This record gives sequence, C-alpha cells and structure tokens, in this order.
Amino acid sequence: MRLFSAIDTSASGLTAERLRMEVIANNLANAEATRTPEGGPYRRQVAVFAPRLGASAFARFLGRLIGGRSAAGEGVRVVGIVPDPTPFKVKYDPGHPDANPQGYVELPNVDVVKEMVDLIAASRAYEANITALEAGKQMAQRSLEIGRS
Repeated sequence: MRLFSAIDTSASGLTAERLRMEVIANNLANAEATRTPEGGPYRRQVAVFAPRLGASAFARFLGRLIGGRSAAGEGVRVVGIVPDPTPFKVKYDPGHPDANPQGYVELPNVDVVKEMVDLIAASRAYEANITALEAGKQMAQRSLEIGRS
C-alpha cells in the first residue's frame, strides 16, 4: 500500500523540518550570548538528518494483509543535534564583562544571515512536505470514492 507510505514519508519530513526550525530559532535567540552554563559563548547547533530505512509498523501490517512487500526507504529521521565546530568570533571590547585580560570577547559562532537562509530553506521544505501530504490525502480520498461506486 504505497499510498499510505507516501503520507508517512511526508509526515517524517514535517517532523524533521519542524525540529530543524526549532534549532535555528534557538541559534538566533542565542546569537549574542557570551556566557552559557557550560562556560564560554553559545555554540551554534545543527540538526543532522538521515534516511529512515524500513517500513513503518502500519505499512508492514498492511503489506502482510495484502500480501505485498513494503518499501525500503521511507522518509527522514533526525540522527541528532550536534555543535558546529567553526571557531568563535572574537571582538575587542575591554569593557565587556566577559572580556579576557587582553580585552577580547569571544562571541557565538552564529551567523544571523546564514541562519535566516537556513530558516527559509527549512520553511520551504516544510511547505513542500505539506503539499505532498495533501496530495497523498486527496489520492486516498479519491481511492475510497472509486471503491464506493
């Protein structure tokens, strides 16, 4: 039953992109944070995605019922949220409370422009998954209508 697989695939993309947007929002909120509980400035975070292999439990159940086989790759999953290893920005500001003895302050490695571009890309991917989900839903409804006649 490939129809429900398409809906499930789009749903996994929606979940992943929503998390990606949350991570980006967190990066933007901490773009000026020079002190964290761990010590030092905030380090940019990045969501890492991987293909979701194997069918969902629902798809496997339907596959057994109709005697078919399920698809191998079905969507995306979030593997984790990892820190960005790029170096911190350094700014000379001897009056800043977090300045080192030489007067330099380490600033977060968050580039606001890059975050906004990533946010737009995540938003577009989210919209594309909604469109695909709606198309799958319409196909399922039309299939049910065909079965009634």
